[in-house]
Amino acid sequence: MIWVYGAGAFGTALAISLAQNGPVTLWARDADHAREMAKTRVNNRRLPGVTLPEAIRITATLRPRAPGDICLLTIPTQKLRDFLQAHASALVGCTLVACCKGIEQDTGFGPTGIIADVNPSATAAMLTGPSFAADIARGLPTALTLACNDAARGKALQRALTTPNLRMYRTTDTTGAELGGALKNVMAIACGAAMGAGLGESARAALITRGFAEMSRMAVHLGADPETLHGLSGFGDLILTCTSDQSRNYRFGLSLGRGQPFDTGVTVEGVATARAVLAKSGDMTLDMPITAAVVALIDDKLRVGEALDMLLSRPLKEE
Repeated sequence: MIWVYGAGAFGTALAISLAQNGPVTLWARDADHAREMAKTRVNNRRLPGVTLPEAIRITATLRPRAPGDICLLTIPTQKLRDFLQAHASALVGCTLVACCKGIEQDTGFGPTGIIADVNPSATAAMLTGPSFAADIARGLPTALTLACNDAARGKALQRALTTPNLRMYRTTDTTGAELGGALKNVMAIACGAAMGAGLGESARAALITRGFAEMSRMAVHLGADPETLHGLSGFGDLILTCTSDQSRNYRFGLSLGRGQPFDTGVTVEGVATARAVLAKSGDMTLDMPITAAVVALIDDKLRVGEALDMLLSRPLKEE
């Protein structure tokens, strides 16, 4: 059985796609929201305009799962630990697939690290890559990375989670997949800020390119396979997130660049991740100038023009 925890846009979209293969249960934290979706067969709060197939069962009750069930966790990274601790007894024996991107601010752990820390006996995996909920829900073709340290379990998950419009590419490099998905959000904020300030497409191209080098530098230092960063969970996700208004991190950067307020009700994983990455890189004496500039922008210590001047005044070197 497949369970999707979190009835936001992405969780709902995954449930819609997976319902093509068979029954799926979608869990909503809010009981009123669950009843509303069950009655109308639409998630008007998070993904309006898309009908929920009858194969999706909707609930707000979290009961113990059967051993071997697949649980997709579409919970924001900074809230994932609390969710796992609160519902530990209901998730015993399940395969837990994190569908969030980021680095936990207090610990520096990625999603599978959080799962392992809270529930060491669980099989932990991660679903990541370039994807927007609206595209998946509409049945548009999407390719994602499925990362699991257990190769055999990874193959089984790949078969279970692939649908006619959702193609899974498998890897055992959870470190690279996690860091690619987390770090690209920081670079998306930088690109959004540059575009919001009117610095132009050339500046964005430079930030994407140098941002990818920064992402790769940290990921490889932490033991990732460089090839993982060149795939969907790294380069692919970076390009999508840095160039589309559908990206919350990019839109947040746009608001920074324009000097406009941003909706505090929208989760922007890149904010906490940028701070966590900067602290982690300092401990490892890694040079992460774009990340440092993003943190300074978020904390209102620099304006976009000053941040760009800081990046351009760095010592000249070979690429």
